[in-house]
Amino acid sequence: METIPNIAQTPPPPYYAVIFTSLRTEGDNGYDAMAQRMLELASRQQGFLGVESAREELGITVSYWESLEAIRSWKQHSEHQEAQKLGHEVWYTEFKVRIARIERDYGI
Repeated sequence: METIPNIAQTPPPPYYAVIFTSLRTEGDNGYDAMAQRMLELASRQQGFLGVESAREELGITVSYWESLEAIRSWKQHSEHQEAQKLGHEVWYTEFKVRIARIERDYGI
């Protein structure tokens, strides 16, 4: 997935973040197309607030959600489940998912 150059414009807290950290296998193997499709689908899900992503050797994608229910619904989406399966089998040598409640945010 290409680096998304914008900082997500999220509402006032509280809201939730899903932090996906990964190490990729060699080659694309359909990864970029699927990553674009997942971004398109996620952005249409109820409760989706935004996403930030960067990849060099280590990839980090943070998606923001209104609620734990919205996160659960996205995790259970059929196309997302297929992407998760391919991630396990083809695209990642290692990954970690963390879910956090955002209590405060600030910036310039």
